[in-house]
Amino acid sequence: MSKTKSRRQAIPSNPPQPRTAELSYDEALQLAISMHQDRRVLAAEKLYRKLVEVRPEDPNPLHFLGVLLHQDGKSEEALALIDRSIELDAGVASWHNNRGNVLLLLQRGDEARAAYERCRELEPGNPAVANNLGCLLRALGEVDAAEALFRDALAREPGFADAHINYANLLVDGGRVQEGMRHFGTSLELRPDDARAQRMMGLIFANTGQPEKAAQAFERWIAAEPDNPQPRHHLAAVTGKNAPERAPDGYVASLFDAFSVSFDERLAFLQYRAPSLVAELLRRLVPDARGDLAVLDAGCGTGLCAPLLAPYARELIGVDLSGGMLDKARERGGYHELVQAELVGYLQQQPARFDLVVSADTLCYFGRIDAAIAAAAQALRPGGRLIFTVEALSGDAPEPAGYRLLLNGRYAHDRGYVEACLADARLQLSALEPVVLRQEVGEPVNGWLVAARRPAS
Repeated sequence: MSKTKSRRQAIPSNPPQPRTAELSYDEALQLAISMHQDRRVLAAEKLYRKLVEVRPEDPNPLHFLGVLLHQDGKSEEALALIDRSIELDAGVASWHNNRGNVLLLLQRGDEARAAYERCRELEPGNPAVANNLGCLLRALGEVDAAEALFRDALAREPGFADAHINYANLLVDGGRVQEGMRHFGTSLELRPDDARAQRMMGLIFANTGQPEKAAQAFERWIAAEPDNPQPRHHLAAVTGKNAPERAPDGYVASLFDAFSVSFDERLAFLQYRAPSLVAELLRRLVPDARGDLAVLDAGCGTGLCAPLLAPYARELIGVDLSGGMLDKARERGGYHELVQAELVGYLQQQPARFDLVVSADTLCYFGRIDAAIAAAAQALRPGGRLIFTVEALSGDAPEPAGYRLLLNGRYAHDRGYVEACLADARLQLSALEPVVLRQEVGEPVNGWLVAARRPAS
């Protein structure tokens, strides 16, 4: 029986390389868009930029690269790309909406409005742009026009959860609480785990004297965002359990980081007056602004006080716990230095450094303010002044501690407690006046406007 020899093929020394599949331009663009949608940001950006090199007159990669950069926080560069794409093709409605979103983040409200309105001209039935423009007009105080837009958006798309939330916020701020609650409820039917709606429903229940319902909403908020310190603080406020002596740093930082983009517009809508009240009292106490003072804006936020304090300052320092707020203050300008730090600790490290310490609506996140006032007194030079606002504790029943954690998560203070804290810090009271700090849920928020001075010797 013969044996069959096995045949073995020799492996060539230079095997042919596998052929690389080549994409057409259109296929590469679709791949970049797909990577963008899948949040493969670096790869998408690299491919978009390559496509722009290959066809610089094609508006599509220009525009989508701009959108990606905006989402990545590079909004100035994004705007230049989006503008160039619209120069090349001005007829795409959604591109004007995207441009409006970028302009809104850059706080260029009039231009954002024009962009949204151009989108509506091109595509009148787009509910998303009606919602965006409604938010902008509400922030600008054009409430009736904003309401009409929200109604239009919901008539075209009844299941538009974001429009329900935004319309509900408008209604509640206008005192139409029951209407607003219906829209919040609808948004939660559409998106049961929506933390924003749970937050607002909890705050509304709290402000309308329904703490049990508020607690339930805050518990659902905790379930939706278990790592967020905000709902736990609000739950403590409405239940009275484990109520802290001051708002936790994590709560304050997360609250204002999230709020920083729309903070100024929101406060304008609420007729926020604390910076102007502080500045007016300062003018009365120091009518001659010589620009020779070392000034600290304690809790500077987005820098609303900067232009009001600048005439007095040879050195103007801003300190805040929120990095997002400090970014906005940096964009606004006016400060010689901006510091991200916890307020009391920062003050304690600045002995006799400042001639003036101003704190507009920051101590409302402190229950006990004795340590903050003592630290401010230590940071003042002899003869230096402290000017601040706090919310006023209302009601006939005295509060043993001198302060109370309110249902909205802020603290209010008794006049006598404020005076005692100033006296303990050996500061001489110059003024303690009742004021209205803002409007909230259609009602005035009462406060104290306070000034005190460190003795000259």
